[in-house]
Amino acid sequence: MKGTFQRKYLGIPYALYLLVFVIMPLIVIVKYAFTDASGRPGIGNFINFFTDPNTLGTLVYSLFLAFATTMICLLIAYPAAYCLAMSKISSKGAILMLMIMPMWINFTLRITALKELLTMIEGNLALHPFANSVIGMTYDFLPFMILPIYNQISRIDKSLLEAASDLGADQVQAFLRVLLPLSMPGVISGISMVFLPAMTNYVVLDMLYNSTYIMGSLIGSYFSAYDWHGGSTISLILLVIICIFTLVVGGDEGEKNVRGGSVL
Repeated sequence: MKGTFQRKYLGIPYALYLLVFVIMPLIVIVKYAFTDASGRPGIGNFINFFTDPNTLGTLVYSLFLAFATTMICLLIAYPAAYCLAMSKISSKGAILMLMIMPMWINFTLRITALKELLTMIEGNLALHPFANSVIGMTYDFLPFMILPIYNQISRIDKSLLEAASDLGADQVQAFLRVLLPLSMPGVISGISMVFLPAMTNYVVLDMLYNSTYIMGSLIGSYFSAYDWHGGSTISLILLVIICIFTLVVGGDEGEKNVRGGSVL
């Protein structure tokens, strides 16, 4: 007699995990977001958020900070990953390990060391709060940008560049019309891994003496004040923004770029 066990049963623990730790908390957040302090349903919390200049200012500041951090990480990470992936040196693994080694060090220790260094350079960190926040975010998230770009470039068949050269393309044309499109899935992955956390990682701001709120610190302040309705509303808005960003940046663009890279 054959057993009745099927492979789909292996997904039951993960399904239970999603139900208990993802779906149920999300239901609670939605409930609080669409009710007021007296428990009456409505959209007053969302109206308050989008009509309050303070919360809108926090949202704009968070988006601008995340955008600046992502662009700087990309400008640093892509050339570094490109040079490493295209080089012929035998110690690529060791160099890559040095690039991502900060990920292995405790977060608090890293930011504390950076704070001491910036203090030695600037004297007073309160003079340049935004610049220091971008530096701290870049230092924290740069390895998350380098690694996916390097992995994507290293998987590209180098014979495609040789074919582009045979068809008359110079090095710049081969890079722009072959290598860059084929490396876009890694770029998209790196952008997602940097932009989304940068919108909410308020610990860097706190440790670098930046008193400005971002979305993460704003959510924390509401829950610290036991205002679950306001905190849940902002959490849900942030979740929608993240979903939209993921759909716009991700989607099937990576697959399209892989299929569409050519010298024509």
